[in-house]
Amino acid sequence: MIYYNLNDIVVRDMIESDPEIITTEEHLQGWVDQEIDKYLKRLQDVANGKCTSLVAEYKGNVAGYINVYPNAMWGAFGGKGLPEIVDLGVLQKYRQHGIGTILMQIAENIAGKYADTVYLGVGINKNYGAAQRLYAKRGFIPDGTGLWYKNKVLEPYADMKNDDDAAIYMLKKLY
Repeated sequence: MIYYNLNDIVVRDMIESDPEIITTEEHLQGWVDQEIDKYLKRLQDVANGKCTSLVAEYKGNVAGYINVYPNAMWGAFGGKGLPEIVDLGVLQKYRQHGIGTILMQIAENIAGKYADTVYLGVGINKNYGAAQRLYAKRGFIPDGTGLWYKNKVLEPYADMKNDDDAAIYMLKKLY
């Protein structure tokens, strides 16, 4: 399905060839820890009716991705009937074209079909700075549960590593 098609940007459902392209491009930009299994799992979740996975193309090239889980079972609101936006990513060479904003708008529209509130988790290290700013500009606010580490609330003064497993959760009222 095509969700958006304007000014060199197309947003569509993820297809079977996308995981390899995304993983290869992420490795080329230095994200060597990214594994294709993450994207293959998204396709399996789509097949099982658990999520919608979208890909953005810029001038015909895979440029970004995002996923919406209508009833996520993890994180600050897991199992409470709220949709979660998961894994917004825009490849570095395609940034500054509005792709992230377009992906977020479409994801929020999809989430709005299921609830009046959507949530997401965002990493806290500097690699997530652009995403943190985008979410704040779009009206997401911290949910108040504090820092999460390895999918659990991190208790005050507990030790942690500032890696991709450290995140805060944010909420947005859609209407």
